[in-house]
Amino acid sequence: MERATRLGGNRPADESGGPGGFSVTAGWVGLRQALTLCWTATAALGRSLSVCGAISLMGPGLGLVPRAMEGIRDLAARRRDLALRWSGVEIPGPPGPLPPVPEGASGVVARYRWIMSDPQTRREYVWVLVDPLAGALLAFLPLALVVSGGWGIFLAFFGVPLSAEWDGLWYQFIPIEGQATAVLAGVLGALQLPLALWAAPRVVRRHALYTRAMLAPSESELMAGRIRHLAATRSDAVDTQMAEIRRIERDLHDGAQARLVAMGMTLDAAESLLETNPEAVRALLAEARESSAKALAELRDLVRGIHPPVLADRGLADAVRALAMVCPVRTEVEIDLPGRPEMPVESAAYFAVSEVLTNVAKHSGADQALIDIHYARGMLRITVTDDGHGGADVSRGSGLRGIERRLATFDGVLAVHSPVNGPTLVTMELPCVLPSPKTTSS
Repeated sequence: MERATRLGGNRPADESGGPGGFSVTAGWVGLRQALTLCWTATAALGRSLSVCGAISLMGPGLGLVPRAMEGIRDLAARRRDLALRWSGVEIPGPPGPLPPVPEGASGVVARYRWIMSDPQTRREYVWVLVDPLAGALLAFLPLALVVSGGWGIFLAFFGVPLSAEWDGLWYQFIPIEGQATAVLAGVLGALQLPLALWAAPRVVRRHALYTRAMLAPSESELMAGRIRHLAATRSDAVDTQMAEIRRIERDLHDGAQARLVAMGMTLDAAESLLETNPEAVRALLAEARESSAKALAELRDLVRGIHPPVLADRGLADAVRALAMVCPVRTEVEIDLPGRPEMPVESAAYFAVSEVLTNVAKHSGADQALIDIHYARGMLRITVTDDGHGGADVSRGSGLRGIERRLATFDGVLAVHSPVNGPTLVTMELPCVLPSPKTTSS
């Protein structure tokens, strides 16, 4: 079984071995990263050629431009991930999807207008045109120092005969005219190698900052996207609340209310027979007592579905452990919380875990599962892992979509990684503040 990992944050390696210091290991890592960035710049060149070709194609409509822009957006997402993992530079993603293709738009002008109409699409288009030159040159700087240093060392050994054969050689500003100048070229080349190791991690970070400057949405765009998200989640929350109210009304009408009405009728019948048939009254009272017990049980079940008593009394940790104990699949629980979340967040997290465990039991075919809950950096993070056959898809499962809507109400997110043949990893994150210092762990 694949175990869920604890949230440790995306912390970049120390690029200098300390303040003002130098680390050979960080330098070699930085060189490899710079080389990777050069390769991604060539990928950006390919994407820029594809979108320019799609724009210039003859024919009606926007043609292949939306598909080409989707490829650019995927490449930009990879670059954001590299910037975060390598340099700790977080670059906000697009505030929304690609703009819809307008009906009836045709020709090159319409294609350019479609790209330029959306600020994020326009920004990504400019980035993919600029990155093969500016990004590649920036990433190549430490590699150029390595190449230059290696060339200087090479000239220290072979520069004199090559200069005589090629009618003169220069290393930077030094003409190779004899063994002394060749050795000087070698010394300068050797000095450039540690300089390359020192510069590489710093160049990688500068490259991440350059990428953020090119790709990060403006504050107004982020705010507009946030407003759209809040409007959508508010609508979902209202719909969910109304559906929950209708469910409660239906359960009360069909369950407890019907039993209470029947109990009232039974007591009326008992009252009318009290003087004439005491034995029948005794039977009717027993029936009324049974109906009241069943109505009470149904009311308790209804309350448990709204807010379970174990959650209200003992908190999220113990409530999740209770879920794990009754789950048909053997489930381990690891919880590390410094306190209790607010009641609405706690309830949302509990019912999300309950729904995921239900899916695991019904559809995964798993033998065991793991629930990991912890809190870090203002975020409640929950991961549920199982060793089942995988294939879970948010777009095809109403249960997962319901979890996503429930979490979105609190600005939370749901991510599902479920390859065919498993394992399945469901990650949920909810922003919250834990007020009390109490520590709970399993």
